[in-house]
Amino acid sequence: MGQPRDLMNRATAAVLAGDLEALRNIYAPDVVATTPDEGELHGIDRFIEWNQTFVGSFTDRQYIPLSEHETAECAIDQGDFVGTHTEPLVMPDGQTVPPTGKQIRMRAADVATVREGRIVRHDFYFDQLDMLVQLGLMEAPAGTTAT
Repeated sequence: MGQPRDLMNRATAAVLAGDLEALRNIYAPDVVATTPDEGELHGIDRFIEWNQTFVGSFTDRQYIPLSEHETAECAIDQGDFVGTHTEPLVMPDGQTVPPTGKQIRMRAADVATVREGRIVRHDFYFDQLDMLVQLGLMEAPAGTTAT
């Protein structure tokens, strides 16, 4: 296992444990992250804030890896995030969704780029619509099925 894989695994473990301060030792202070819900985030403080919004809303968090890849500068993961919505979820527009008590299983992929021993860029991909359907906040579009 190389450095990119080690850093990605440590980041995933910290998020699942809710230990977001540990991310300061894994990510560069000027990390750039791209997210489906809030676009591009700049800096470790903003990145931790984004993680807190999501992590704080779901208990019994799990990540089930389906595929893991690594290059000299990059770790790429594809898998399922599983968690139960037990705390309010703050949406990007500032609205708060009260706990639904529902468990979601959301397919995700992410790419972490490493330089000088830290993650300097992290790109996240997940289906927001699928999450909202699973939480019972939206109906699935015609011709689709929720996971």
